[in-house]
Amino acid sequence: MSDDNPLSRPEIDDRIAILRDNIRQLIEQAAGHSGGQTEERNSDRIAQQSDELDRLTKERDELSKK
Repeated sequence: MSDDNPLSRPEIDDRIAILRDNIRQLIEQAAGHSGGQTEERNSDRIAQQSDELDRLTKERDELSKK
């Protein structure tokens, strides 16, 4: 995300909700499937979504301080 087009607080909240739902769904999928490659792919996707969630949470916290 660039500073040229910052997100508003409601947009950040919406994206955070979407990411949390994505992570929940990925965890459910991972619990239902097994196999090395599938587990690795799900793990990578969960990590990616978690990183984005952390980044947006920090951005939201910074907006709250202003």
